[in-house]
Amino acid sequence: MEALKDGTHLFDKEYMAEHAARPGFRITELRLAPGQQVPWHYHNEIRDTFYVIDGRLRIFLRDPKEEVHLAPGQTFTAAAKRPHLVTTGGDTSVTFLVLQGIGEYDFVPLVSR
Repeated sequence: MEALKDGTHLFDKEYMAEHAARPGFRITELRLAPGQQVPWHYHNEIRDTFYVIDGRLRIFLRDPKEEVHLAPGQTFTAAAKRPHLVTTGGDTSVTFLVLQGIGEYDFVPLVSR
């Protein structure tokens, strides 16, 4: 798939705000409702570090296959080029920060396997 400069139009979300941005690094806050998800994708250079503020977050990863569950205050980092899907981990909304860097941001969407 072709890398996109912004993939936020590819998924529904309750709320999204960018809190910090500079060349090579940014911090974004997202809130997903039950059933919403950031679809399978990866980034060529940057890592995604997830920090849960409220609710529960569930992250599916490939290469190798892994499933991560995060509660408030917990973090997880998905390495560059590692495919991942992000969704709620319960029956309520989840609010979390995504710290992205260091490098040029891109969003490479994947077809579900």
